[in-house]
Amino acid sequence: MDSVKSLFASEGSNPKSRHSYSVYKNVDEHEANGVEVRMDHEEEMESSFVREMASTLVAQKNQNRRKPILYLILFALVVFLFAFVFGYLAFRGSCRSCGDPQSDDGVSGTYDGYESEQGGQTLYWGDLKEMFQKFLNDGQEFEKNIRWVSRKSHPSGSDEIKELALDILEDFKQYKLDHIWADTHYVGLQFPDKRNPNSLQFVNGSGDILEQVRLEDPEVYSPYSAAGTVTGGLVYANYGRKEDFLQLKTLNARPENQLVIVRAGKISFAEKVANAEEAGAVGVLIYPDPADLATDQGSQRLPPDVALYGHVHMGTGDPYTPGFPSFNHTQFPPIESSGLPKIPAQPISANAARTLLNMLAGPSAPRDWTGSLFATYPLGASFSDSSRQLQLTVNNVQATVQIDNIFGCIEGKFEKDHYIVIGAQRDSWGPGAAKSGVGTAILLELARTFALMVRNGFHPRRSVLFVSWEAGDFGSVGATEWLEGYLSMLHLKAAAYISLDNAVLGDEKFRAKASPLFKSLIKEIITKVDSPKRSDQSIYDFVVPEGEDWESHVLRPLTIDSGAYPFTAFGGVPAVEFSFTEESQAYPFLNTKLDTYEKLNAMVQGRLPTFAKSLAEVVGQVVLRLTHDHLLRLDYNCYSEDVAKRISSFNEYSKFLKERGLTLKWMYTARGDYTRAAEKLNNAILSSDEKDEKLIHMFNVRIMRVEFYFLSQYVSAMQSPFRHIIHGQGPHTLSALADHLNLLKTNPTEFQEAFFRRQLALVTWTLQGAANALSGDVWDIDNNF
Repeated sequence: MDSVKSLFASEGSNPKSRHSYSVYKNVDEHEANGVEVRMDHEEEMESSFVREMASTLVAQKNQNRRKPILYLILFALVVFLFAFVFGYLAFRGSCRSCGDPQSDDGVSGTYDGYESEQGGQTLYWGDLKEMFQKFLNDGQEFEKNIRWVSRKSHPSGSDEIKELALDILEDFKQYKLDHIWADTHYVGLQFPDKRNPNSLQFVNGSGDILEQVRLEDPEVYSPYSAAGTVTGGLVYANYGRKEDFLQLKTLNARPENQLVIVRAGKISFAEKVANAEEAGAVGVLIYPDPADLATDQGSQRLPPDVALYGHVHMGTGDPYTPGFPSFNHTQFPPIESSGLPKIPAQPISANAARTLLNMLAGPSAPRDWTGSLFATYPLGASFSDSSRQLQLTVNNVQATVQIDNIFGCIEGKFEKDHYIVIGAQRDSWGPGAAKSGVGTAILLELARTFALMVRNGFHPRRSVLFVSWEAGDFGSVGATEWLEGYLSMLHLKAAAYISLDNAVLGDEKFRAKASPLFKSLIKEIITKVDSPKRSDQSIYDFVVPEGEDWESHVLRPLTIDSGAYPFTAFGGVPAVEFSFTEESQAYPFLNTKLDTYEKLNAMVQGRLPTFAKSLAEVVGQVVLRLTHDHLLRLDYNCYSEDVAKRISSFNEYSKFLKERGLTLKWMYTARGDYTRAAEKLNNAILSSDEKDEKLIHMFNVRIMRVEFYFLSQYVSAMQSPFRHIIHGQGPHTLSALADHLNLLKTNPTEFQEAFFRRQLALVTWTLQGAANALSGDVWDIDNNF
């Protein structure tokens, strides 16, 4: 009505206008009251004009009434489009979908730039990658450092390793890192007794020595072997895996009260000895079979008189202070690690193994157990001369040794109390080009490069720790002692760990032993870094055949002999270890005194510095992502998928369990609750403001604790140090539950219902605890229990 009034107000005192206004006032009232308008007789002359004007203005009025609705619709569309675009960008930057690489455009989402101190320019993700590439040295620096570290043997506790520690400390000072310090421990290590070396011989029934089996290098030994003398027959047990010992039973070759001989490879020395002890063996001999070792480009093989070094502690850290840090002031409790073997173990050469196998009697081993020793590979347990028995004597002695971990830190700008830790083993029993040389060289180069970036405007959100560990050859002793010292606060501080150990062992494959939390980040980075063999090809394209699943070619589970293992399995910190390796056979000189720069370089066709630099690029870009992005790039969703895969095989046991009145229902429910908690966190992140530092910090705290949630809170860290229910070891793990369930099919009489109930409870409540913790506040928890 107001619009009609305004239209006629401009007509002044024109009678027609005023009359028309009165008519249309009546028309408007007619529309409002629903009554018929009657025109006076004197107005009939103008009726045609009035009707025409009335029709026009009514239509105009209706149009004016529709305008606000149209404006509202248009406004809603604009809001929807804006929200869609914003949501897409935020989703692209924050999505935690497993294996989904994210954009690196550097202009939106988690990749916003920030102002640098020099010149006020804005640095985006692309700028940081370019800066990193600019400051990362060429291959000459890597070559120099690898040669420097591996110029001579530097075992833990030696003068050489202390000299190397001081050199690295000085390098960190020259790089001008924010904080530099040494972390000292006093640990129990084991060494051969030079005055009373280990021995292997044939004896008769009276114990008289008939013949010595030559151990070519008396310095080669297995730290943490039980000391003593054992005598018996000999059983060949392939790689010494659990399945190998199970197969021996079906082949009627009994290892009980006998020594066993196993070939190196597939699993660690410690696992071989633990499996042999569980099978009832009294001693273990470990040899390198030529069939398992790669040949370098000069056709050089491991000499047949060389044995491999390797510790046999089924654990990490100082086994004489399990669960406690070995600081000098610590009052050590009178206990030992449950992972120490109770039987002696000794490495032997291929020559010695050939001698023993050729003298064994018994049926031939399965074809897939046969190596290339030019031996018959009988199973044993007796010798062709039945009067002979084998006698092994191990005289290793324990010593307390000071070890030093060297730290350098670049402090973060926004979350300096959260650390990304990069570490490499420094010690080596021999020269250790592959064992410690490459990793240490990469560590130093990354520390130098990141320090230069900081001086040129890069401000990492989170702190970066560069660490040189000692006593890695004895089972990540230096790293584990540090973890034990700060175990109560580690999950609050350490966001991720990257191991540089075993970085280059070949040139055919690229592997990543990793926590599932790293999956999508690994895929993204290897699609961006050039292959060391072809600059026009990424590492991803180099190792993953077209159309095949990348995970099966790249990802591997964390193993106890990995430098990353104790961080995840013991400390609850997501960890990863990258390696260039051979297709299937192992680098032949690892853990020998032949592990030199020249031999490792020949193994990769003279391109060792190039491979080292390529791996440094992978690690560097991972660190950039973890230190630059607002939200931690860790895929907490992936554990939902990983657990689902692991427990899906349990369904086949439902019938057997139901017959006993048992069910896996609550374990499945707990996994479902974790999935819902992850989705809830996803939604909270997507609807949040990434510039809200307090809120982002809260999200990051929840994300970085995910791995910690999978440590069972129901077992002792001293008795079961690897408490992780997926990557750990012990009856509380999913793998132990699966093994026990399998007895329902293979040997029902050995199934222990009470023990199974305990196992199931440990797994279920750890999963449920992870779901509850990820959900956030207790009043927000929504689960099906």
